[in-house]
Amino acid sequence: QVQLVESGGGLVQAGGSLRLSCVASGSIFKINDMGWYRQAPGKQRELVAVIRSGGSTNYADSVKGRFTISRDNAKNTVYLQMNSLKPEDTAVYYCNTDGQVSDSLGVRPFKYWGQGTQVTVSS
Repeated sequence: QVQLVESGGGLVQAGGSLRLSCVASGSIFKINDMGWYRQAPGKQRELVAVIRSGGSTNYADSVKGRFTISRDNAKNTVYLQMNSLKPEDTAVYYCNTDGQVSDSLGVRPFKYWGQGTQVTVSS
């Protein structure tokens, strides 16, 4: 079992910044990719950014140059620094991670979503 707990969402004016955090806990043996997705009302969930175990990153075109994803492997934590926020960034942001757990059943793959954190950018 793996738990993902997100924090850092809130209300901010356009041009402002927010930093999201997501901590993974449980019987984790290894974490591969860690990513952030978002879902605005009436829209499909979309990838915002992903960071792989080796440190390589990918971003949605809409956030390139404004958002930065990073991770602290020792803390099983992924961050999303969001600068120059726009009203169109308003959405629920979800953390997603995959890897392997190790418990009495052995080593098994996992893929989990966080509960989501609301980001609202006012114009």
